[in-house]
Amino acid sequence: MRPRSVLVEALALFRDLNPTITVNEISTFLHACDQEGLTIQELADLARMTEPTASRSIRSFGPPGTEWARAPACGLVEAFLNPKDGRSRVLHLTPAGRAVRDRLDAIIGAAS
Repeated sequence: MRPRSVLVEALALFRDLNPTITVNEISTFLHACDQEGLTIQELADLARMTEPTASRSIRSFGPPGTEWARAPACGLVEAFLNPKDGRSRVLHLTPAGRAVRDRLDAIIGAAS
């Protein structure tokens, strides 16, 4: 599989989740996949976004029906109070988020 084909297939996976998902949202999800337990500030630094932009972007993957999530609320990421300071939030994938991460890993692995 060619590198561009891998990218197109990965983007199709996100489009199938919800066609309104943006590049910023995808970027934050991929960083959360690579480093579970990130704070929003760490995510912003890695994604080269402001903290508010990173927060809005990752919240699109929050659990539906929660105050923290925002549309499309895909249910792939949860945010918990940081046990180190009790103010910031740390990000962890939900079981559905881990399944998407595993599908992405399979797509990437097929190209290797």
